[in-house]
Amino acid sequence: MLEPLHRFQQRINQVLETCIAERRHTMPERLFDAINYSVLDAGKRLRPALTYAVGESLGTPLSLLDAPAAAIELIHCYSLVHDDLPAMDDDDLRRGKPTTHIAFDEATAILVGDALQAMAFDVLSQASELTAIQRLEMIRVLARAAGANGMVAGQMRDMQAQTQSITIDDLRRLHQQKTGALIEAAVSFGCLASTHASEATLHALERYGAHLGLAFQIQDDVLDITQTSEQLGKPQGSDSRNEKTTFVSLLGLEAAKAEAHKHVSLAKNLLVEQQLTADLLTDLCDYIVARTH
Repeated sequence: MLEPLHRFQQRINQVLETCIAERRHTMPERLFDAINYSVLDAGKRLRPALTYAVGESLGTPLSLLDAPAAAIELIHCYSLVHDDLPAMDDDDLRRGKPTTHIAFDEATAILVGDALQAMAFDVLSQASELTAIQRLEMIRVLARAAGANGMVAGQMRDMQAQTQSITIDDLRRLHQQKTGALIEAAVSFGCLASTHASEATLHALERYGAHLGLAFQIQDDVLDITQTSEQLGKPQGSDSRNEKTTFVSLLGLEAAKAEAHKHVSLAKNLLVEQQLTADLLTDLCDYIVARTH
């Protein structure tokens, strides 16, 4: 499965490089350099890969998926830059290199996140390959997934959870917003770019994305205590240091692994129900729980 994933990673890297370069003419050089540093690195690119994989499984040309795939990754990169800030997780390593606020400075990192968020919506609004209706719906989906009803809400819950006791249901809700919302949006984009995906297919794939989001986060929690900083490309054990409640701290290591596999199985079942038997959609499920960083 790694070959098609690698193909999508190469494609989105080129798309992102072009998106940033096209907008550099009025950008201060330091901001341009910091944006490049934050975006054009060794990210897994899972979210754009999901957009490409879903769209391709529905017969959509990849050229129609470039803008939505880029938009979702720009939002994700912005969230990582801000998540690493001293006021948030205060991490100094991301993807094997100094975080943006360490490599540049804290104010520049804040502005990089602001710029990437705006750029995501700019990219979508100018995607002339898509219809105006498609663009408007994608902008709506992304705004909800990234904002106070989605990722930002999850980040707020995550911060509050450092000082409060929470249940496993609370933790699922937290990560359905913080991690799952963008993954669901990435899957939705693959459907919305298609001209013939049914409402039933869209809803089923949104649920597929929700299960993948939870499996992804649970695996992150597992890796945080089982891998080294070198393997992870970020500080190992940061959740424990920040006194965060995780799936591992609530369930234990083996039960957390079983929970991740349960959500992967549920995601695969949804693909079968919708007769979406594209190998990559199934393989991405396995990749999420097999990855080591």
